[in-house]
Amino acid sequence: MNTTSDLAQQVGVKPACTALGVSRASYYRRQRSTLSLSGAVNANRPKPPLALHDTERQMVLDILHSERFVDKAPPVIYTSLLDEGIYLCSVRTMYRILSQENEVRERRNQRRHPQYTKPELRAVKSNQVWSWDITKLKGPERGTFYHLYVILDIYSRYVVGWMVAAVELGQLAKQLIEETSIKQNVVSGQLTIHSDRGASMKSKLVSDLLIDLGIIKSHSRPKVSDDNPFSESQFKTMKYRPEFPQRFGSIEDARVFCRLFFTWYNTEHLHSGIAMLTPETLHYDQADQVIKKRSETLAAAFIANPSRFKRNPPVPKTPPKEVWINQPKQTENGLLESTEDIPVESSTLGETEVVMLESTPPRDNPVRTHQDGEPGCGSHPSAPTHEEDDQINRMIDPVMPKKTPARRAEYCI
Repeated sequence: MNTTSDLAQQVGVKPACTALGVSRASYYRRQRSTLSLSGAVNANRPKPPLALHDTERQMVLDILHSERFVDKAPPVIYTSLLDEGIYLCSVRTMYRILSQENEVRERRNQRRHPQYTKPELRAVKSNQVWSWDITKLKGPERGTFYHLYVILDIYSRYVVGWMVAAVELGQLAKQLIEETSIKQNVVSGQLTIHSDRGASMKSKLVSDLLIDLGIIKSHSRPKVSDDNPFSESQFKTMKYRPEFPQRFGSIEDARVFCRLFFTWYNTEHLHSGIAMLTPETLHYDQADQVIKKRSETLAAAFIANPSRFKRNPPVPKTPPKEVWINQPKQTENGLLESTEDIPVESSTLGETEVVMLESTPPRDNPVRTHQDGEPGCGSHPSAPTHEEDDQINRMIDPVMPKKTPARRAEYCI
């Protein structure tokens, strides 16, 4: 463009742009932007002949500041003076003068939404960070829904607890979280549980329970779905399954589907986010044996046909050593850079900083399955026996308002 400018000074703009194949519109636009950045446009621009003189401008400003008109808008001032046979300037000129004096703003203070802190959670073992959420399942008719509560371990992607209910209540969420933490042998100070800002997630019942259990509570920022990615991804996996129906015929139908799905998801689904391992394998520390077996198979294949591989023998993928929700950026020194704290609720329901534990107490829960191998909510490790299954799958009467018929829910952990 500089060449075009030099040539235009000698032969004119149109011949220069035609010779160099430059659009004249682009040339003029570039010239205007250059002058604007340098300040030459405003510096060399003459004062418009229609503009008020300094004395007239000051007189208008004094009237706008007068006790009579100090709290009135320029259109009201203009009209009032006009009715009295006085014309000073246009309404737009009044606004222009006030703007130059930085006196144009909202008369009332506008609400400013608080700056919510980005949650930054890290897990290096199972049962360090859980994510939970509630999704709706379509019922038999339009407008009818069932509520699916799911608690997920973000490190292993293992579904540690789930429940299908006819309503969304903090009482049901409290009972599910409490019994799931007992099943997973969670101790005080070990676990952080993350969720969005739904009514059940922020209910006083759930908050009090987490304080009693010594579980740190973390919430997503409002209207930011990326802060709870693991639960959202798990719901998508479920709803994109070919056997997922458009609608469920009844709540029992939804529970039967969820029993089969979560059994498959935990014990058979090869998850791409954890090196194609099943969530159960990683959650219960069986990944080393599976990866070792894969390594032996690949090593044997390399020895049998080394020409099929380039340079080095193939190596199986390994699961990530740490899993983050909103991982901080790394600095040049390799350190994690974060200017934000993690909002959680302490025993006083205030906000403190989350410090993740590096170790998880050993679990002594054995691997148990149904004796008859029947698939269901208790067919994965740490599942209850038949006697316990009857107790766990009991019908819960939630705390409902008066004159409202009680509706039942079933949960499974």
